[in-house]
Amino acid sequence: MTKPQHIPGLGEIAGQYDTILCDVWGVIHNGRSAFEPACEALVNFREAGGTVVLITNAPVPKQQVISYFEPMGVPDGAFDDCVSSGDATRDELARRRHEKIWRLGVDSGWERDKFLYEGLDLSFAPPEEAETVLCVGLEDEKKDDPESYRGMLKVGAGRDLPMICANPDIKVRVGDQLIWCAGALAAIYEEEGGRVIYPGKPHDPIYRLSLERAREIRGKAPENVLCIGDSPATDMRGAASQGFDALYVGTGLADHGDDFESELETLLGEYEAEARWAMPALKW
Repeated sequence: MTKPQHIPGLGEIAGQYDTILCDVWGVIHNGRSAFEPACEALVNFREAGGTVVLITNAPVPKQQVISYFEPMGVPDGAFDDCVSSGDATRDELARRRHEKIWRLGVDSGWERDKFLYEGLDLSFAPPEEAETVLCVGLEDEKKDDPESYRGMLKVGAGRDLPMICANPDIKVRVGDQLIWCAGALAAIYEEEGGRVIYPGKPHDPIYRLSLERAREIRGKAPENVLCIGDSPATDMRGAASQGFDALYVGTGLADHGDDFESELETLLGEYEAEARWAMPALKW
């Protein structure tokens, strides 16, 4: 595995790229407030002529993602557009309007938002009648343990119901706390033999949408793309699958201390992931 090159700031490599696909939660904010140096770095990249498309595994449409930005202090100038796992999930659900959906997760809060399926005229049903599972998260992501869901997940897997996982992330940081996401339940579902459809990172659907948006903004296809993220499992693997360079930043999941370089090497090794560049936090 090639070790990442540690750089002092995005400005050192920005000239090599015309487009950035940047993760949101853990890179430009922590769910409570914006990371100002990270936002400034993206503003600077755009002012130099670059295009920034935010790419997030939030299981809601982009309008809901963006609605949180102003209260947290994320400036409009930090991005051109945003694509979410929710957007890609809605595309998948639209193709399944005729099916009965088992909705796993409740209809409130960031992780479980009615806007994910609003207007699609879906038919919801209990597990024993459903044809597809829509997994949007744990019912209480702060208190529940994903393992406690194994029994009900085993039922769906046993019936060979495909699961649409609206957020492939295992965990996300909210303030100073790590909370479980839908990806943790999807992992158990696969362990039980279930089939999972992942519209979000690191899988193709969300990247196709992101590149389409970038092409619309630029008036031509991006030529040199940099992916920025804090997750080896989703951001770094996703970049590799698309053949893009990746910049790992350590503000999301890693509780790194003074030895960021060695801790990052261990973290990437655990996930068998690679990054071309790395820094403890995104800045210019």
